[in-house]
Amino acid sequence: MSAQGMNLPRFLTVLVAGALFGFGLAVSTMVRPEVVLSFLRFQDYGLMLVMGGAMGVTLLAYQLAPRMLSRPLLGERFHHHASMWNRDTLVGAALFGIGWGLCGVCPGPAIAGLGTGNWMLLWALAGIALGALAQGLRARIQ
Repeated sequence: MSAQGMNLPRFLTVLVAGALFGFGLAVSTMVRPEVVLSFLRFQDYGLMLVMGGAMGVTLLAYQLAPRMLSRPLLGERFHHHASMWNRDTLVGAALFGIGWGLCGVCPGPAIAGLGTGNWMLLWALAGIALGALAQGLRARIQ
């Protein structure tokens, strides 16, 4: 979506949704890399409940919203976005998983973690930004 398509109701909705998402990440402790790493080492299963709950809510929303509403509240129509798996997607997913496993940080929780005062997450965000820049430069060359 372009910045020109962002009217005030849509902007406020995105702002509230982002704040709610960040609050949920903080409450669930997903903003703490040590909690995420203990989950990835199969020492703490609390985050599995968080992810399962999020998947359940998303599944319900995706199934019920098109049936209950004639159109999205802030959009023109409901539609499906078909994804294509290719080599770049596989490599990107593997690199993302390796980075997540090494530092216990995902982009969303890293940004939300800054709000909790964990400034060490700036290192992870710098790595994420460098990876995105490298991928963008590589895609431009192809």
